[in-house]
Amino acid sequence: MSCEGHKITNDVPGDPLSTKSRVLETGAAVAQDFTPIRQVCAHLNAFHAYADEPGRCVETNHYCTHVNEDMRQCILYDGPGPNARLLGVEYMITPKLYETLDSEERKLWHSHVYEVKSGMLIMPGPQLLPNAAWEVAETKEMEDVVFLYGKVYHLWQVDKGHQLPLGTPKLMTSFTEDGQFDFEKYVGERDRRFGVDSKQKASLREYIKEPEIHPDADAAWKSGAKS
Repeated sequence: MSCEGHKITNDVPGDPLSTKSRVLETGAAVAQDFTPIRQVCAHLNAFHAYADEPGRCVETNHYCTHVNEDMRQCILYDGPGPNARLLGVEYMITPKLYETLDSEERKLWHSHVYEVKSGMLIMPGPQLLPNAAWEVAETKEMEDVVFLYGKVYHLWQVDKGHQLPLGTPKLMTSFTEDGQFDFEKYVGERDRRFGVDSKQKASLREYIKEPEIHPDADAAWKSGAKS
């Protein structure tokens, strides 16, 4: 199965930011309170597949906040830089909350087991911190994420080359097993950009217990959808 990725470009149409806009922007940054944004405590990177067309995927950077012990909310971008485009949102919940949902709602959510165990899901680390030290913290985080269920919508189909967020929101899902996309190509290219090794991460995470995934989750891969 193929996976149509995309390269991050700054091709959003519109005039460059004016001096007036920059001044107003700088003033707002000094004077206003951005508390909700400042609650972001984790940056995760992985690949999302379109639920209705899982042969298409998008590399996604998640900037996540802990709402409480049972729920996280993440703002999604197509890159980690200043020109990154906001793709959508993802909510992550514990099995305790997931099991309170009705069966049709549960089908909209995906598991994170394969993302964690394969090494696909990473927490890009600070440049000045030794990689070995960071991976200890990252691996501990994965012990929690492996149990969570996610519900994610993308508003901007950047993999189609759209220069604006067009159409209706698209339900996305995660990958759940080998062979669903070209892991070596897409994850390998991502690894090189971030200076990480997903295979090494998978090895470090071998000890993490794989939870039993609810049968209603990951419905996109059970409905016969094809790329």
